[in-house]
Amino acid sequence: MYMNKCIFRIGRLYLSLVFSISLSWSALAESPNIIMFLIDDQDMDQLAAYGGETYTPNLDRLAAEGIKFNRAYVSSTVCSPSRYTFLTGRYAGASYERSFLEENPLGEQSHISFNMGLEQDNMNVGAVLAANGYTTGFVGKYHAHGTENLSKHDIEMGIRTIEKNVKVDLETDAIMRANELIYRNELMKRGFSWAKHIYWGNMKNPYQHHNPEWTMEAALEFIEENKDGPFYLHYCSTLLHGPNGSWYNSMKEPQCTGQGTVEPKTAVIEARRELLNLLEKKGFDPQKHYGIAWIDANLGVMLDKLKELGIDDNTLVVFAPDHGSSDKGSIYSHNGSQIPLLMRWPKGIPAGLESDELVQNIDMVPTFFDIASAKVPVEYDIDGISLKPLLRDGNAPSGDWRESLYFEIGAARAIMTKDWKYISLRYPVDRINRIKRSKIANLPQAMSPLARSGIGLRGIDHPGFWYEDQLYHLTRDEKEMSNLASSPEHESKLREMQQQLTSVLKTFE
Repeated sequence: MYMNKCIFRIGRLYLSLVFSISLSWSALAESPNIIMFLIDDQDMDQLAAYGGETYTPNLDRLAAEGIKFNRAYVSSTVCSPSRYTFLTGRYAGASYERSFLEENPLGEQSHISFNMGLEQDNMNVGAVLAANGYTTGFVGKYHAHGTENLSKHDIEMGIRTIEKNVKVDLETDAIMRANELIYRNELMKRGFSWAKHIYWGNMKNPYQHHNPEWTMEAALEFIEENKDGPFYLHYCSTLLHGPNGSWYNSMKEPQCTGQGTVEPKTAVIEARRELLNLLEKKGFDPQKHYGIAWIDANLGVMLDKLKELGIDDNTLVVFAPDHGSSDKGSIYSHNGSQIPLLMRWPKGIPAGLESDELVQNIDMVPTFFDIASAKVPVEYDIDGISLKPLLRDGNAPSGDWRESLYFEIGAARAIMTKDWKYISLRYPVDRINRIKRSKIANLPQAMSPLARSGIGLRGIDHPGFWYEDQLYHLTRDEKEMSNLASSPEHESKLREMQQQLTSVLKTFE
């Protein structure tokens, strides 16, 4: 069984390892600023830096002037668990947030979905860095509040629901503005020093249009206010969520924000038109490429601001999506758990590096703690390790690095080395009973790892999707389409990978 981790996993604090690493350039005269630029739903081939045919000059610049990770992954492939991990450095299954524990009592197999949030003890990146002299800011999409929809706690906070497709008027705008102020307050309760222009989760009708300039406006305000540093900014764009056409349609709706409708700025409208014209001039289909080009343009605005303020050299900018797109919600790597990951820090990372080491979103927070020389509470539970040793030349000193990664989504778990991946799908008793009661038409939903249709059936094109054991040779089968678990030839490898996964799962007891 897959167990939830106890609140304090004595003996599993990796911090002594993480912070004992000593590099010659670690004692910087000034603590670096840190920006986590997190976007939504992106595949690697949507970036030119990873071989994609697209227009991303600023992201190309991050890759050229910093480090590109070729084997980067997230541990879970839907928003809430992934975003939780980016904020804490813990696996989602390690959450001890109250709504998660209500749904997944300790000692029972946990279901990893849209169901964990930041804990009330504030063991997260914003709170810890704030306690270490950083001003910490949050801008954009949060979506790690413990439930997929509004919870009882959300309602108690005063958050009001806006019905789908309700008319946009002064009343609904007022509700949006009031809700957004509550979101800011809640993030500051979770330890962030500053929060503005927040989306609590995915955008919904009638306010479903993306507005990256609205979130970037708050980001630039935060950077300007804290230019003397050090600061940490957790910036989360709503793009690229939604079908391709939604990005293009959003371009025509500059008045739509997370605070309701606003009077659009002429400069914003002109910049959108210029980008659209530029894509068409370069031969790109705007409806297919506008979203990532829009993100790239806003990243460029941020990089320009850092340069203008003279803090560009000592600011670490990290770019990543929360998961892939077409196979999100699955346990598979291609367009699911494998992500593009770029880092640029002129004062701390040589230009033009690449790394083929296995890294994961669990590693972001310990990396930030490490380069900030932060003192971390002894009770802070963390699963990742600092990437700082890789920032010298892309390789771990003496080749000493992790040999495997762990993944979790719904009822599925997986372990992966550089060459092999093993997936285990095991249903708890209540799921088995539900499957037995299901009508034939409902079985795909009931038997999917996430126990739902739609996103729960992403990855169904993989022949092994329904199998309880799956084994893939990644160097020969990058897209995980040929399940070798039943092959006598690979029986020993299957047992080896099962043992590795079991070893990880025992740490959750």
